[in-house]
Amino acid sequence: MESDIALAPLIRIIELLGTFAFAISGIRHAAAKHFDWFGGYVCGVAVAIGGGTIRDVMLGVTPFWMTAPVYLICTAVALGVVILFAKYMEFLSNTWFVFDTLGLALFTIVGIQKSIACGQPFWVAIIMGCITGAAGGVIRDVLLNNEPVIFRKEIYAMASVLGGLTYWALLELDMPLVVIVTASFLVTCAIRFLAVRYHLSLPVLKDDDERRD
Repeated sequence: MESDIALAPLIRIIELLGTFAFAISGIRHAAAKHFDWFGGYVCGVAVAIGGGTIRDVMLGVTPFWMTAPVYLICTAVALGVVILFAKYMEFLSNTWFVFDTLGLALFTIVGIQKSIACGQPFWVAIIMGCITGAAGGVIRDVLLNNEPVIFRKEIYAMASVLGGLTYWALLELDMPLVVIVTASFLVTCAIRFLAVRYHLSLPVLKDDDERRD
C-alpha cells in the first residue's frame, strides 16, 4: 500500500483534472443560459469546488481550494478555453456531457482517496466520493434554476457509487494503485455513458394517484 506521501501527487493531479473538467461543464451550462463571463466563471467555480468543499468540511479539514490558488486559476483557464473555442464547441452538442462525466469520475476517485487518507472506513469513503463527484452538479443546477441531475431518471450518482465500489474491490485485492484508479475511472464513465446511450435508469417512484391509474 502506497504511503500518503506517495499518494499526494496523484491526488493533486486528479483534483486539477477534475477541476478543469467540471469547470468546463459548469461554464458550458452557463453559456447555454446566456450568462456573462463573470457569471460563467462563478458557475464554473461552484461546480469545480462545490462537492470537494462539502467533503472537506464533513471530514474536518481545510477545503482543498483554500490551500492554493491553482484551482481558481484552473477555472479561469477553463473559462478562457470556452470563450476562445466556443464556436468549435457548438458543433459538439455533447461536450458538456462528456466533461461532466469526466469530472464525476475524477472527483469520485479524489473523494475516496482523501477520505481513506483521513482514516475513514470505506463505506464513508464511497459516500464522500459520491458527494465530491455529484454535489457540484447539484449546486450548478440550483444556480441555473434547473432540476438537479441526480434527481432525474438518468443514472448519475449511482455511477459514482459503482465506481467507488470498484475502487474498494480492487483495493481489497491489493491491486496496484494505477490499476485501481484506472478501473474506477473507466467504470464510472462507462456506466454514465451507457446509461445515457441506452436510456437506462432506476425505477421511478409513483404517488398514490399514479398507482390508482
